[in-house]
This record gives sequence, structure tokens and C-alpha cells, in this order.
Amino acid sequence: MDSIVFSRSMAFVKRHLKVVFAFSFLINLLMLTAPLYMLQIYDRVLTSRSEQTLFLLTLIALGSLATLAALDVVRSRLLVRIGTCMDQWLAPKVFSLAMKNGVGARPTRDLDSLRTFFAGPTILAFFDSPWIPLYLLTVYLLHPWMGHVALAGAVILFALALLNERSTKLWLIESASNSAMADSFAEASSRNSEAVISMGILPGIRNKWSKFHRDALGFQAGASDRAGFISASAKFTRFSLQIAMLGVGAFLAIEELITPGAMIAASIIMGRGLAPIESSIAGWSHGINARKSYKNLKDLLMQGSVSDPLPLPEPKGAVIFDNVYAGPPGTSMNTIAGVSFQVQPGTSLGIIGPSGAGKSTLARLMVGIWFPKSGHVRLDNAELSQWDSDKLGPYIGYLPQDIELFTGTVAENISRFGEVDPAAIVEAAEIAGADQMIRELPTGYDTLVGENGSDLSGGQRQRIALARAFYKHPPLIVLDEPTSNLDANGEALVRTAVDRMRGAGSTVVIISHRPAVISAVDNLAVIQRGQLTHFGSPDEVWPQITRRATNTTEPDLQMAMRSEV
Repeated sequence: MDSIVFSRSMAFVKRHLKVVFAFSFLINLLMLTAPLYMLQIYDRVLTSRSEQTLFLLTLIALGSLATLAALDVVRSRLLVRIGTCMDQWLAPKVFSLAMKNGVGARPTRDLDSLRTFFAGPTILAFFDSPWIPLYLLTVYLLHPWMGHVALAGAVILFALALLNERSTKLWLIESASNSAMADSFAEASSRNSEAVISMGILPGIRNKWSKFHRDALGFQAGASDRAGFISASAKFTRFSLQIAMLGVGAFLAIEELITPGAMIAASIIMGRGLAPIESSIAGWSHGINARKSYKNLKDLLMQGSVSDPLPLPEPKGAVIFDNVYAGPPGTSMNTIAGVSFQVQPGTSLGIIGPSGAGKSTLARLMVGIWFPKSGHVRLDNAELSQWDSDKLGPYIGYLPQDIELFTGTVAENISRFGEVDPAAIVEAAEIAGADQMIRELPTGYDTLVGENGSDLSGGQRQRIALARAFYKHPPLIVLDEPTSNLDANGEALVRTAVDRMRGAGSTVVIISHRPAVISAVDNLAVIQRGQLTHFGSPDEVWPQITRRATNTTEPDLQMAMRSEV
């Protein structure tokens, strides 16, 4: 569906750009008003001394200029609205895909860059450039020699424009790349500002960021130096052409081959005709950035499916892993290999294992954040890839290891920024043991949460995130280290909440290093080095891993036992 939205929006843009193209023809045609008026003044009015002719010519010229101004205003407004409509069509899809693909704010910046390009002066120069032959033809009609001068100037300026594109393209690309890396590095560092400041990491972090920043500035300066030299050369060329045109025109006037009015008109027409090339050189970097932004957006949106998946019935919470191999997207590394198991609806599963064994990979696969490289992950016998993630989301409660809250109220965070249901919000908070804590906040459920929950303690963030996972009793709940920031009382509340959600029919999967949290699960899974080594009821699994840990020298298993038991 994303590809269809992109194709339709681009079809809309192209269709209306044709109208802009037609307006540009009329505007450039009317641009000949001033030089032609001057030609008539010199050649007719001054020689005939006819005041009536002067009045009529002036009236016609003013009418043409008024029409020119109106068309120019309409063209500019049309370009602004083309960019705005394109943004309104694409922005929701771009934002959603940026979040799903984990690429941050770059796609939205690309969309802003493309929209700004439509509202800027550079695109006007690009639309005026195709009408340069109209001006050259007019000069040729005045006299071929002056036409040759104008044509030579157009060729030289066009060559300078191509040279500008070739000499600055790679520099601008490298500058943009390093600038993006600097922004990304700064954003990631700011999220860990407490560690950066408390452990004296700031100087090293600043030096690392400064390198990206210096490289971006260096490449930008290199591109600007080249563009500045070429722009100055283009300006020198245009002024020289004006002198050449006047010189040739004066010679032809002396020889009585043209009139002085034709000489002045030809100079003005040539200057107006070649102006878009010079403007294009000055704004070439904006054109390159817009083209790059368009390509990035096209690559992002054309990855979308042709049509939305067929809506599936509400899941009951059955989870099936069938010989699954998986790892971080974009890498060849597998963090789990050959994992197979089933979780029945309304039951609970505890997952244990040493750090780095692949537990969080299992969690991401269950909720559809990652997809297997081979094998199958199914929810109620349907591959997770068959679900539209936006439609599947309300049926899943997920607490990741790294808890993120968003700028907004506590109630908005618990309700997942959807339609606020006060009763469901309070119920979810009560189940998570967060209701009393929330009521003690300055404005209760209406308390504004800072970015990433910076205004709250770790335990408060975790309880609110738990309430978000429990909101409206989703059929599948996956909790990755749900008690990492909670005390013993908090652990007891989580155990009670898990029992309550399981009793309401939800399938609950818990990943934890604390045995008290998974003491009452229906099934227990042990994962080591990416492989499922044990699966069954806790009464079956604990004796097996206890015996194995006692009789083995495997460090992974011994570590698991130390952390889990």
C-alpha cells in the first residue's frame, strides 16, 4: 500500500507540474514585454513623435506586466500547494516506515527538504530554463550576429552548470553523510547523558562528534569553494556577454544594419534569457539535495507491499516457533538457531538463559519487530508477516528491556496515544500496581511525561510501561525483564498481574533473571548460545538444568544457573 500511495502522490505532483510548466511558458513569453516596449519606443515613438502610439503601447505593456505578475503569483502558490499536498499524502506513511525501520528522523527530514524545494526559488529557475530557446530565437530575429553572441553565451553558461554539478556532487553527498552521522551520534549520546557526564566520557564523545562535524564542514566548504568559483565565472561570463552584445549591436547600428532600439532590446532579452542558467548554478546544491531526498523517499516507500494484508480475526494468543533462525536485521549473524516450541493460548511461558543467549531476540520475533531469516513464527497459525502491524499492535502487550515513554500525559502513554478510555487506563494501571503511584504525581494521570520519561524514576517508568502492556487485555503479552527497576514488593505485584492477565485469557511470556518472577509459569524455556536446550513445565525443567549444571563445566550453563536460581 505504501508504494501505491507514493505512486499516486507522484502522479498528482507530475500532473500539476505540467500546469506549472504551461504557466512558465506564458510567464516567459510575457517577460519579453519590457524589451519589446523599449524597442517600439526607440524605433516608433521617438521617430514618429506620436503621443497616441506612446499611450497605447504603454497601456498594452502595463496590461501585459499585470498579467505577468498575476501568473507569477499563481505559479508560486501552485508550487507551494503541490509541496504541501505531497507532504500531507506522504508524511503519515513516511513517519510510520521510519519508526518501523528504525531509521530515525532522516525520512521526515527528506520530506521536509523536498517540500521546501517546491517552495524555493531554485525550482523556478529550472522551470524557466527550457524557455531559453524562445529568447535566443527573439535575438536571432533582431539580427543573426547578436543571436550568435547569445547562443555562445548560453553554451558557455550551460557548460559551467554541468561543471558545477560534477565538481560538487560527491562533496555535497559526503557532507550530508557526515552531517547525518554527527546528528545521529549526538542524538544517541544525549539519550545516555547521565553516563556521559558522570563517568567523564564527555571529552571523548565530543571529540568523536567533532570529527564527524569537521568532516561535514570540510566537504561543505570544498563544495562551496567550487560552486563559488563557478558562480563567479558565470557572473563574469554574463557581464562579458552584455558588453559583447552591446559592442556587436553598436557596430551593427553604426553600419545601419539594426536600429539602436534593437541593440538595447537584444541586450535585455539575452540577459533575461540566460538568467535561469545562472540561478540554476547558484541553487544547484538545493537541486541535488532535493533529488537525493526524492530517491531516499522512493526507496523507503517502494519497499511497501502492493496492498494491505487481508484482515485476520482477533488472535487468541497461540505462539508457534518452527525451526527459527534469526538475528539483527541487515546482518548475516544469527542470535538464535533452530528454535522450535509452542505456547498455548491463556498460558504463561518463562524464558531464562545467560546474557546474550538470544532471549530478547525471541521477544522481538514474537511481537513482530524482527522477522526470521528462515523458519516460521506464527500467531494463531498465521505468519506474523501476514499481519498489518498497525492492526496487530492492539492485540499485543510488549515491555522491552529498554523502556521508552513518549512526550505526553501518563494517560496518553498508557493508552498508546489512541482513543483515551479512562476506565481501561485505570484498570491497566491497577493491574500493573501503578495506580497509586500515578495518583501521587502532581496532576495524576494528566501529568506530562518528558521525553523518554525523563521526569520519572526508573521504577515509575517501568510501572507505567507495564500498564501500557496490559492496556485492554491484549491476547499476547511479552515482558522482557519486567522487574529490572522494581523492588521485592514490585516483583510481587508483577507476579500477581501476570496471574491476573493469564486468568483473563492472555498468553504471557516473561523473560527474567529473577526466579521469583517466573516461579509460577506454566512452561519454562532455557536458551543458551541461541539454541533452545530445555522446554517443559518448571517441575520437569529445573531438575534437568540443576543436574546438568552440577555435572558440566559449560560456562554458559553455570552462568545461567547463577543468575536464575
